[in-house]
Amino acid sequence: MNSHLHPLKFQPILKDKIWGGEKLSRQFNKASKSEQLGESWEVSTVPGDISIVSNGYLKGKSLQSILESYKSDLLGYKNYERFGNDFPLLIKFIDAKQDLSIQLHPDDALAKERHNSFGKTEMWYVMQADTDANLIVGFNQIMDCETYLKHLKEKTLTKILNFDKVKEGDTYFIEAGRVHAIGAGVLLAEIQQTSDVTYRVYDWDRIDDQGNARELHNDIAIDAFKFDMKDDFRVSYDKIKNVANNMVTCPFFITNFLELDATIQNENDKDSFMIYMCVDGEVTVKTAVTSVKISKGETMLIPAAVKEYIIETDYAKLLEVYI
Repeated sequence: MNSHLHPLKFQPILKDKIWGGEKLSRQFNKASKSEQLGESWEVSTVPGDISIVSNGYLKGKSLQSILESYKSDLLGYKNYERFGNDFPLLIKFIDAKQDLSIQLHPDDALAKERHNSFGKTEMWYVMQADTDANLIVGFNQIMDCETYLKHLKEKTLTKILNFDKVKEGDTYFIEAGRVHAIGAGVLLAEIQQTSDVTYRVYDWDRIDDQGNARELHNDIAIDAFKFDMKDDFRVSYDKIKNVANNMVTCPFFITNFLELDATIQNENDKDSFMIYMCVDGEVTVKTAVTSVKISKGETMLIPAAVKEYIIETDYAKLLEVYI
């Protein structure tokens, strides 16, 4: 192991949104007094929003500078060959006090061509949901471009969208090209490709405090739709305690669910960094040189060079993410 690398925590990058609320500050102790705190970016190298380490030897360094210095020791060999100095994932917690806009994201090819960016495939894990809160994912019927555009023009888009009531633990996989929105009252963890490209197609006719409607992107969004996708976005997964239960495996990330009530020993043989999002309880991660704690609503990145570590806890739920 590179002696300077250790499990990394970062200063959350907090984002006020027109649809945001107060759950991130009240439930996760994010340092904001805003009543419209919508997102906490936990791990990010999006330009202008680059995570800064908050613990240990590398405290104060940016994730981007650490990647450029430590390369495959941070990412893993195969990931560094694939991504170079571009960190491939963006990790967030999101609180929707109001409905988010109806939107979708371009895939890698379209995003590269138009925005010189990764595409945006993502997944959601619901941490808390108010009574009758829902997510919008996909359509409620077989869809084609002509039918979609007809409903968009006639302002009847919501009649063809699929609304799912959700509860804690519900998990959704949102491939690039699939229409979606987070509904009011949902607090969730989001794992996605590093991309801030969103095509907004409908925003509930809402206006901001200056009386302006938010920009829509219907002209360019139509090329990003994949109308022939299967309705396979709901993720079913095992919940066997004290082992990693696979949730999502895709070309962009692998995510496992860990429900722990005992200490476990981990050996990282995956040639990848590991990210842990704590979605309940708290854990202490111990390596040969350090000890780092995360609680509900916090995130940790363990560099690929850290091969052995212990996760100590009396009780916790974690999302384990790697590539």
